[in-house]
Amino acid sequence: MGAAENPGPLPSLNSRKYTNGITLCLFLLHLAAAAFAMGFFVFKTAQEISQHPRSHNARRERSLLRDWLLPVEGTVVLSIVLAFAWQKAVRAWPRVMVRAILWSSFGVTLAVGALLMCFSMLATVGLGVAMVVFSIGTGLYACWVTRRMGFTARVFERAVEPVEKFRGLNGPAYLMVAAGFAWISVWCVAVIGAVNFRFPGLTIFGLVVSLAWTAEVMRNVANLTASRVIALYYLRGMQSSVKFSFQRALSYNLGSACLGSLFVPTIEALRILARGLNLLEGEDEFMFSCAHCCLHVMNGIFSFGNSWAFVHIAAYGRGFVQASRSTWGQFEALPGMAALVDSDITSSVCFLTGVTSGALCVALAGSWAFATHRHYTATVSLLAFYVGYLMTRIGMALPQACVGCYYVCYAENPTSRLFDGTIPDRLNKMQEDRDPLVPTPRFPHQHGGGA
Repeated sequence: MGAAENPGPLPSLNSRKYTNGITLCLFLLHLAAAAFAMGFFVFKTAQEISQHPRSHNARRERSLLRDWLLPVEGTVVLSIVLAFAWQKAVRAWPRVMVRAILWSSFGVTLAVGALLMCFSMLATVGLGVAMVVFSIGTGLYACWVTRRMGFTARVFERAVEPVEKFRGLNGPAYLMVAAGFAWISVWCVAVIGAVNFRFPGLTIFGLVVSLAWTAEVMRNVANLTASRVIALYYLRGMQSSVKFSFQRALSYNLGSACLGSLFVPTIEALRILARGLNLLEGEDEFMFSCAHCCLHVMNGIFSFGNSWAFVHIAAYGRGFVQASRSTWGQFEALPGMAALVDSDITSSVCFLTGVTSGALCVALAGSWAFATHRHYTATVSLLAFYVGYLMTRIGMALPQACVGCYYVCYAENPTSRLFDGTIPDRLNKMQEDRDPLVPTPRFPHQHGGGA
């Protein structure tokens, strides 16, 4: 059934071609420019403080280093601890953690939003209101997906089982988090230097965008490493080297990681927005038609750029667009599979771990800044959330990669003995719920198989 029944030679697993070379060159140029800019701003900060210690700029930079840098660095350390605590908890207790993550995100963001409003400053009140509104949306979302939580927990439970077979599989995530810590530490000092630059707003915005792309690439390097190891286990029964997979992710597949890091968050965010607008039917037929058209367009674009592509990028060395099309094509070839992965909430769970960590970092850094220098409370809080979110997402790359491999590899070979009845039973249930009066095709599965 589906892709598993198509005869033909097996695709090569050892492609030596660099994927998405143009994007790779752009990222490397961007990285060099960012490193140069950060080095320049750090140098100017040190020079100003050492050579003109009594100047206005030097006093301002010393104040920022003392009252702004320390809380942010503290949040970086906290976010690292939270990142691997979330990951360990999801791997150890997936049935409990799915529900806990969804509701803790609601509770923590609501509490931190109230805390920011209690600081009684215009900027912190604005941030607090934004977090409270987000927490309400998170609570409504948790209520909406209640019926999917059991299946999501089961998918997490089955997907992370192969991790124990590969020693050191978490190593690349540790390395990427360590690299992220070093990069962010220098980046924070560079932002202080950029405050006194000719165009501070534009410069700092550029540094923020650069950090987002760099951190997302780090996350996807860890994702690609884990995806290759787990995918080759599912598809070929191979014990792949973690070190070799990490080297491939940093060389042949890095261009695809860079391109995916640019487009996947954007495409998925726009798709969610289009879905939300499509739900607001109302009585305005023109607006409903526009929303429906936007959703149709975004669904079409999604097949050319989605997060499932990282499995085929890692396993077969395909380019990002080609891998997106091949993975989505496999889902569509298996009846009901596209609808199943489209309703998957594991990515939302991983996203909300980042949001929750970011909110906890805001509680730490915001309170610290409020106690030492109230003027910086809003800025420190905003940066703490940003840093906490990014670091946690890097740490959660492993379970998200495992889930991606579980879905994609099942679609490629649904009769494999390494898969149990989790997905087939869900597909059958979805089909029965859709039309209970029509006999439904039964999807094959192996109840006795284990990973």
